[in-house]
Amino acid sequence: MKSRFLIPTLSTVVMLVILVNLGLWQVRRLHWKEGVLADIARAEAAPAIPLPRAPATFEKVRVSGKFLGVVALYGAEVRETPHGPDMGGQLLQVLLPDTGPPILVARGWIPDAALAAFAEPAEPVWVEGFVRTAARPGWFTPRDDAAKLRFYTLDPARIGAALGLKQVAPFILVALGPTPPGGVPEPAHSLPRPPNDHLSYALTWFGLAAVLLVIYAIWLRRSMRQ
Repeated sequence: MKSRFLIPTLSTVVMLVILVNLGLWQVRRLHWKEGVLADIARAEAAPAIPLPRAPATFEKVRVSGKFLGVVALYGAEVRETPHGPDMGGQLLQVLLPDTGPPILVARGWIPDAALAAFAEPAEPVWVEGFVRTAARPGWFTPRDDAAKLRFYTLDPARIGAALGLKQVAPFILVALGPTPPGGVPEPAHSLPRPPNDHLSYALTWFGLAAVLLVIYAIWLRRSMRQ
């Protein structure tokens, strides 16, 4: 008689251990994500610093230089404009700083048709923004189209090479600031914040563990009455 309880009990214990450990893993991820969000909040509140040689991710920096007539688009996004819905992307422009290698700057969203207007060298400027490290394409990331100057992965080395640059900084500078009078490019107004759903995931796993215990208790009670 005892043998018929063995396999269900062992199976319940194994599943319970798995569910509890998944919940604990999400709790650890929650603390890690809260630390990341705190770092981003501190970086956003801090004043921009002169661009260091090796800036940290999300560090708010400022740098002076000249925009070259080398432009491209990152991503594809439809936005409402005074002329109706318009396809566009993030304007990528090459900044030649006073010292150091050229920097790819994501200046903000523009319509596709406006890209040519930025393909001219500009006067010296100061750019303030946050540092974004190179990304890798995912399974479903569209392939870059260098011929059409449209890229879907923020990889400065690959984009720089496609634009004919022999050398480029190993990061992207995402411009921060107010919307210019003309409306474009529409820069970022704050640092990005990754979603933090780990608490709900942890509660889900712990809840499933509790449900499992209830189901096992009900089954055990009924089985012992038979």
